Amino acid sequence: MKTPDTERPRPGAAILRTALRRNVGAMIAGTVLMGLYQAAETAFPIALGLIVEHTMQDRSLGSLAISIGSLAVIITTVSLSWRFGMRVLQKANTTEAHRWRVRVAACGLQPVARDVDLKSGEILTIATEDADQTADIIEVVPLLISSLVAVAVAAVALSLADLRLGLLVIVGTVAILSVLAVMSKRIGASTQEQQARVARAGAKVADLIIGLRPLHGFGGNHAAFGSYRRVSTDAKRQAITVARVNGVYAGTALALNAVLAAAVSLTAGWLAFEGRITIGELVMAVGLAQFIMEPLKMFSEMPKYVMIARASAERMALVLTARPVTTPGPERPVPGGELEVDGVRHGTLQGAKFTVTAGEFVAIAAYQPRAAADLAAVLAVNVAPHAYEGVVRVGGREIADLSIESVREHLLVNPYDGEIFAGTLRTNIDPSGTGRAIEAAVEASMLTDVVALHREGLDYAIRDRGANLSGGQRQRLSLARALAADAEVLVLHDPTTAVDAVTEQLIARNVAKLRRGRTTLVLTSSPALLDAADRVLVLDEGVITAEDTHRNLLAGDEAYCRAVAR
Repeated sequence: MKTPDTERPRPGAAILRTALRRNVGAMIAGTVLMGLYQAAETAFPIALGLIVEHTMQDRSLGSLAISIGSLAVIITTVSLSWRFGMRVLQKANTTEAHRWRVRVAACGLQPVARDVDLKSGEILTIATEDADQTADIIEVVPLLISSLVAVAVAAVALSLADLRLGLLVIVGTVAILSVLAVMSKRIGASTQEQQARVARAGAKVADLIIGLRPLHGFGGNHAAFGSYRRVSTDAKRQAITVARVNGVYAGTALALNAVLAAAVSLTAGWLAFEGRITIGELVMAVGLAQFIMEPLKMFSEMPKYVMIARASAERMALVLTARPVTTPGPERPVPGGELEVDGVRHGTLQGAKFTVTAGEFVAIAAYQPRAAADLAAVLAVNVAPHAYEGVVRVGGREIADLSIESVREHLLVNPYDGEIFAGTLRTNIDPSGTGRAIEAAVEASMLTDVVALHREGLDYAIRDRGANLSGGQRQRLSLARALAADAEVLVLHDPTTAVDAVTEQLIARNVAKLRRGRTTLVLTSSPALLDAADRVLVLDEGVITAEDTHRNLLAGDEAYCRAVAR
């Protein structure tokens, strides 16, 4: 990803501010309830000290009953405030994580690609783990404030007994937080690096799953698994580093808290021995020294979680603040369906120029497969118009001047490796559920045998990436989806490479029949599709070198005959 301008505000901090701002109400309620919980927790040893003090003085059953009632009120307050406080905060946390997951997913699904150097597996990690850890800030702040309330109440109570005890708590807390704040910065940096390495490992395993069959086919699976092992080992080592840093942090925090608690207890004991505080105040001080360890532990862990949330927010910002690769225009194509490529230079394309008139079925035989892929990328607007020379026109308008929505309405480019989703045959063919011409698309793509093979028919369940379908079935399902969309201009890239010759012949005739009167461009080396086309364009060395019907080219062009004859 391009380095942002140094003058721009840090996007991770902006994400955290947004999360905090839109959850102010829940955080205030949670802070009040958790503050009440911590105050009640701290009040318990104070109440015990007062009970000892007054019961020993009065020695009456009435005082004892009032004391027991007071303890019951405190315990009830602790229980209810914790229960409802955590419910409010966790609901807000979960809701906020959901919002960020949706935003990251929406960025990945936008029709205009973003200029971000991340693979799909990395984006998945950001949309799950990083979104959750960023939303944790909703709980961290109220817990931080409520822990501060407990420390403050303890400090005030101890100061009333003896000012030195209160100052000891305050000074000790400041010292502990100063040490841990320094350590938390390393945790944030280590965590960010761990998340990046885990995301890379996830992206690698996703790539392996996609290419598992071909890897087995040419014996490359061992090398690929070795590559994944190296990436995963890097992630493991970084995870161990993070665990070690976290362990040192937790151990240091616990040791410092214990030292402070011991210092308060010993000081209180010395003051009681000197007669400077009463026995009840000693009980209170020792009790507070024990109870204060929990809020101190929570208080000391908060900087670590803040740094983790900051690191996750910075990773989310890689996706959310990435600029689109192109800025779409406001215009719409003129109805009709003409497609024109005028002098396009990109990758292996060296000034390709041709026109597909409205309603025409044209095939392009690319002698170099890379050229077909480059042309498909340009037509699909996967390459920004400013990133290549020449122009592409849809309906007489330059594609750079069109809104991306209108391009998607009029022009559909179906890739050779169309993704298959978990769901059913029906939801894969018609994802939007608009009830378009599914039956006609199934017939034309020769997917009828798959539908007939299962009693559920079109409602047959499909696993993620079409794992329960063969390669040919997945390709025909992708073709059926493209045909069902009934786009004004349809571009198919190698739609039949995984099907047998007989099925290919039937598909070619069916597609030509179904698309009659609609503009269709097929990038293929299939003789059946080339023969079904109204005319064939030869793409060689990045330019159109010949144009005729398939049969005329077979008869008069020896190079064409060698390239496409099977």
